[in-house]
Amino acid sequence: MMLRAGAAVVAFVLILSALAPLIAPYDPAKRSGDPLSPPGPGHVFGTDNLGRDVFSRILYGGQVMIAISLLATLLSASVGFTLGMFSGYVGGGVDRALGMVMDSMYAFPSLILAIAIASVLGPSPVNAALAIGVVYIPTYFRMARNETMVVKSSLFVEAAVSLGMSRWRVVFRHILPNLVPSLVVVATINVADAALTESALAFLGYTVTPPTPDWGLDLSSARSYIVNGNWWLLAPGFFIVLTALGFSMLGEGLGERLGKKD
Repeated sequence: MMLRAGAAVVAFVLILSALAPLIAPYDPAKRSGDPLSPPGPGHVFGTDNLGRDVFSRILYGGQVMIAISLLATLLSASVGFTLGMFSGYVGGGVDRALGMVMDSMYAFPSLILAIAIASVLGPSPVNAALAIGVVYIPTYFRMARNETMVVKSSLFVEAAVSLGMSRWRVVFRHILPNLVPSLVVVATINVADAALTESALAFLGYTVTPPTPDWGLDLSSARSYIVNGNWWLLAPGFFIVLTALGFSMLGEGLGERLGKKD
């Protein structure tokens, strides 16, 4: 049930964002009506303080947030998973050194660390993806390291080593396939975390610059108008929550299906 619900929500958000050029009624960066017009026939989600269509900005803003979140997840998964698997299999001084580095990164709150990196790199989607990706590397490192240490002590791995199989062949043929299910689950849930972090960075101005649509940036621009009763400007926040919830449910559902419950 959770898997299907999560997949449906994720598919809904992805399809809306992918079809933005086809279904968006207006240019998201240009004025298309009176400022702060409530939802109506011409603007289903109303207009913002500059008269731009909120629905169109939500459609295009989803492209930015999802692209940054997926790129960040790909970066952190590829680096953290590779380092963790290597560290867990080799062990010894290498394992202790890498473990200390990852633990030191865990000492900082993830959002604070992402803000610090993004502020140094400057506001851009690629820099935001790099900042978010670096923050979540330790998550994949720990997962891959711990599971590698369990799998490498299995009888089939010991048998492969005793038969003279090379270290890298053992890793890629026997250890890696056993780690893939956990990687898929963690990566799916991590997309939800990355989406929330991206929204926070955008809210603070560390991802895109106006007039580029982004859900977090639009919430930041609308915060002084929402308190005056312009409730429809909260729509980007609803889609942020919906996207994060969808990926979280999808990851939890995959975990249950693959037998990898937390």
